[in-house]
Amino acid sequence: MKLGAFSMSLAVKDLAASRAFYETLGFSAMGGDPDHGFLIMKNGDTLIGLFHGMFEGNLLTFNPGWDQKAQNVDPFDDVRAIKEIVAKAGYPVEQEQGEADGPASFVTRDPDGNVILIDQHR
Repeated sequence: MKLGAFSMSLAVKDLAASRAFYETLGFSAMGGDPDHGFLIMKNGDTLIGLFHGMFEGNLLTFNPGWDQKAQNVDPFDDVRAIKEIVAKAGYPVEQEQGEADGPASFVTRDPDGNVILIDQHR
């Protein structure tokens, strides 16, 4: 299964303070919009999303169809196909969004309750 780009999505209390901290560790902003409460930070191939007021807790994020530079990759496994595999295996499927094709997402949880977002942007 091709899950695409991987990042940690962190729920932060203060976006500016978190940005400054991760910049100290060598990360730089590569996307997002602080005016809308989020930034995507990059250090080499490592991605961290900083999100203020968007969700509770931290989560693992996969972006089918993208590489670590947010560039399209082909072929890729569509988020809906991934969701079917997860659901058929008996794992929870929550917060589904999207139409029959194109951008879509869903949330699942691993056996320990860790939240995993599968978020396709194309």
